[in-house]
Amino acid sequence: MKNSRKIQGRVNSRGFTLIELMIVVVIIGILAAMAIPRWWKASERSKQSEAKLILKQIYTNEETYFQANSQYFITGEVASASNPFAFAPIWVDVIGGALYEYVIQGDAVSFTATATANLDADATIDTWSIDQDGILLRVIDDTAD
Repeated sequence: MKNSRKIQGRVNSRGFTLIELMIVVVIIGILAAMAIPRWWKASERSKQSEAKLILKQIYTNEETYFQANSQYFITGEVASASNPFAFAPIWVDVIGGALYEYVIQGDAVSFTATATANLDADATIDTWSIDQDGILLRVIDDTAD
């Protein structure tokens, strides 16, 4: 008799109701709505690390070049993934797949290196710069919009 009750109990249990499944779907949707924008911002900010890293490399190598030549290396060329060796005299290698384009402007005693990229295909261009004093600035933040 005991076994027949257990079997009957299992027959009556049919799994989840439609309401329970809908509640789970709504909860997952709410969690995704909160998590995806945060993930997107974190992804954009991680892309900015490329600009900071290469601009600091440009600064360090410009200082080394200045010590050897009593002037900074200045070029109007744009270094990018398609032109990685534009800054060859100061040994800055812009890696393939780089998001930013880099330009060094100035004169014999000062320079400003600028990195620009459109991180999210909108009208705002992310812009970073570093000067001969090593001051790294975020000029325009593409992740703020």
